[in-house]
Amino acid sequence: MYLGIDLGTSAVKTVLVDDAQRVIASESRALTIASAQPGHSEQDPAQWIDATFATLDALKASHAGAMAAVAGIGLSGQMHGATLLDASLRPLRPCILWNDGRAAAECRVLEQRWRALRAITGNKAMPGFTAPKLLWIATHEPDIFAATKLVLLPKAYLRLVLSGEAVEDVSDASGSLWLDAARRDWSDAALEATGLTREHMPRLVEGCAPAARLRSELARRWGMTGQPVIAGGAGDNPAGAVGIGAIRPGTAFVSLGTSGALLAPTGTIEANPDRAVHTFCHAIPGMWIQAGAILSAASCLAWAARLFGVTEAELLAPLGSRPQAPSPVSFLPYLAGERTPHDDPAVRGMLDGLSHGTDRTAIVQAVLEGVAFALADCRDALADAGIAIAEADAIGGGSRSPFWLSVLANVLNVPVHRFAGGETGAAFGAARLGRLAVTGEAIAAVCTRPQRIETFEPDAGLVNAYAKRLPAWRELYRPRH
Repeated sequence: MYLGIDLGTSAVKTVLVDDAQRVIASESRALTIASAQPGHSEQDPAQWIDATFATLDALKASHAGAMAAVAGIGLSGQMHGATLLDASLRPLRPCILWNDGRAAAECRVLEQRWRALRAITGNKAMPGFTAPKLLWIATHEPDIFAATKLVLLPKAYLRLVLSGEAVEDVSDASGSLWLDAARRDWSDAALEATGLTREHMPRLVEGCAPAARLRSELARRWGMTGQPVIAGGAGDNPAGAVGIGAIRPGTAFVSLGTSGALLAPTGTIEANPDRAVHTFCHAIPGMWIQAGAILSAASCLAWAARLFGVTEAELLAPLGSRPQAPSPVSFLPYLAGERTPHDDPAVRGMLDGLSHGTDRTAIVQAVLEGVAFALADCRDALADAGIAIAEADAIGGGSRSPFWLSVLANVLNVPVHRFAGGETGAAFGAARLGRLAVTGEAIAAVCTRPQRIETFEPDAGLVNAYAKRLPAWRELYRPRH
């Protein structure tokens, strides 16, 4: 038995997977975000621990026999968060999250200090990444910076609590701007540019490698007969790739979680930092992932549900299974700023084309289309790096919506495929990494592609209709910085 724990932004999801790679149980607990002022986004790390322990306690209560047999644990996590610990390994402040935009000025400082940043990391400095956040802390909270002894990404902090070991995997570390992406190791020059050294960093491992063991007292709490191995794990999107078998060049997938991304595994680094394409090490040794990333995807639908005072399911129900034509309304999904291709933390969302005849359905459809158009921007930025997307698998909570996947297929003009359980792809991928850390099996034998349950093919008429709308949609963007 293997556990996959996905420390997301809106929830912790834990899955229990058997030796036949069947998910036999899952649990989820919600998380909340604090935003003291516009552009700020933080979470209390204690939330992560409480939520994770609650999912594991629930699995122990419902599946005690299976939990007793757990041999390996994999961790997946939201990327880029800055969790600062003191000499006693206690958090000094709430974690600054991936969608926090406060460090825009620090990005410019960092690129000036370290001219090789883009060449070494494969990325440009953007406020969501971890390193600029530390420069912000040094300037605005110098006492906190001086007291910082260890900087961890969210899932590495969870691993520290579970095992007592400070370890990170190279895929998650890629989103810090402190990693030499080609060497898959910390860059001393990057750390120096932010006033840090390797002593402030966790030990690095590959995602499928053993990283630690579960504390004996926690193994007893959850009724485990041994101390399971904890794998290196992965950032949420690389973990999602492992979960759907996207471990080789030529595959691509779209993630519709709180944020969104269009991602392609590559055997070499094919960076395009000038268009805000992200370069991450894959959770698989010798592989990388190139990604176009948008800061708001399924969170846009959640925003609309709050606005109208109904559930997301109630918003989606009147839309049916596929669009008949584009919505007369246009939506910019920049509710928290944007990454690819604009790198603009200050830009905000917009509804355009409203009239007296506009109804809720038109607005909801526009929200889904706006996210799809933003992913088309990601497609084009990847194409500039030589990466052509011929088809895409869908993961994340948004993949449950047939209408949304149909919109995506037509906007991107590629077939989009859906899997059973695609919304738990990252947790399932983490469980696979936990298994690999225990068994040492061939990666390709474990990271197989699950069966696709539905394919959404582009429709020529809708493809043309959306292609005509895309230039006008792009004209709505106005930089605010």
